[in-house]
Amino acid sequence: MRLRPTVPLPAPGPDTPWRAAEFCVIDLEATGLDLRRDEIVSFGAVIVRHARIPCGETVYRRLRPSRPISVAAMTVHGLRGADLADAPPLDDVVDELAGLLAGRVPVAHAAWVERAFLDRALRPRGRRLNRTLIDTAVLLRAARLADAAPGREPNLESAARRLGLPVHTPHHALGDAFTTAQLLLALATRLEDGRRPLTVGDLDAVTRHHRTA
Repeated sequence: MRLRPTVPLPAPGPDTPWRAAEFCVIDLEATGLDLRRDEIVSFGAVIVRHARIPCGETVYRRLRPSRPISVAAMTVHGLRGADLADAPPLDDVVDELAGLLAGRVPVAHAAWVERAFLDRALRPRGRRLNRTLIDTAVLLRAARLADAAPGREPNLESAARRLGLPVHTPHHALGDAFTTAQLLLALATRLEDGRRPLTVGDLDAVTRHHRTA
């Protein structure tokens, strides 16, 4: 069976100065980490606009999956099937999720996980994430604030504390998204060299280079 072609969500151009761009920082919790079969059980989204976090522009949703939550996943995020019995299924909120991401630069910590789940969620609507996806775990390595060893993602809470940032409710989707948003601002500011504005394309290039380095 041929897969339906998908269209990337719109995003700011690569020449957009990062301080002028809008970002959607997102964190997901799932039934497990099988990227082909497991399902999203909650997401948190935090908007970053003009290098600030408007506290009134955050979204948190719980979702009812069609498969059981693994014990390992439940141990991490604490969500049980009973907690999600009255929550909507993903299909009911995927348009809201696409609306949050459209026109903004998506950001996540260890973003390959979010990309896999989000692209699978958006596919029935004929959409996918834009090519640009900023990964704060990779930015930490680029800024020499984390171990560059392959296969080891920098811990979000440890990185935030190292930079003197508050940690918001670890392993809760909105709490982790808020911590990641603060980390984005701190790292983008650190990567600026003062000679020219740091752009969305620069952050994307840093992410791509250090992801594969």
